[in-house]
Amino acid sequence: MTPALLLVPGLMCNESVWAPVIPFIAPVAECHVVDHASANSLVQMAQQLLSNAPDRFALAGHSMGARVALEVYRQAPERVTRIALLDTGYMPLATGEAGQAEKDKRAQLLHIAQTQGVRRMASAWVQGMVHPARLSDAALIEAIVAMFERKSAAIFEAQIAALLARPDARPVLQSLNVPTLIACGDQDLWAPLAQHQAMQALAPQARLTVFADAGHMAPMEQAPAVAQALRNWLAA
Repeated sequence: MTPALLLVPGLMCNESVWAPVIPFIAPVAECHVVDHASANSLVQMAQQLLSNAPDRFALAGHSMGARVALEVYRQAPERVTRIALLDTGYMPLATGEAGQAEKDKRAQLLHIAQTQGVRRMASAWVQGMVHPARLSDAALIEAIVAMFERKSAAIFEAQIAALLARPDARPVLQSLNVPTLIACGDQDLWAPLAQHQAMQALAPQARLTVFADAGHMAPMEQAPAVAQALRNWLAA
């Protein structure tokens, strides 16, 4: 029987972030893309996912979606058959200046979305989210900006609140006992490779994969490589 695979999008993302990957993995998994609706906490996002999920499922999350995936595992580990964590992090909001800097950066983007529109915010945000060589790829940039534009500034505010209140995921990583993939783009400036190496150190049974010539939006930047990593993980 084809396994169910829930694909969890990140901040302001939707099915478009997974769309380039799904054709490669649809032959080996029944893919479903999760919608966070207006949820404003990772706990609520995880609860929504669980309420609509089959009894047992594989789980792959990108960026904030991987944090949601870890929260799902914390709430219901018996239902998760395997977990993939792409271009993400695991630490709570930092204290002191570093934490304030993150709050300020997110607040600036939210202000742009509220006063100038989500598209203008997305156009600024995307500059640091893809491999530098892809900034001239008009089709890719438009796909990312258009994806963001489908969400409202209110949803952006709710998801920022969820991220700023994110829990420490180290205990969850240490508890993982299912096939685990940790992966990121080699030029992911938002969630760099060192962060994923630290995650693997907490979950040493996990496989670490690095996608060449990709930034934070690896599933859209390097879909064949991401799909191959997911297929290998599904077969593990």
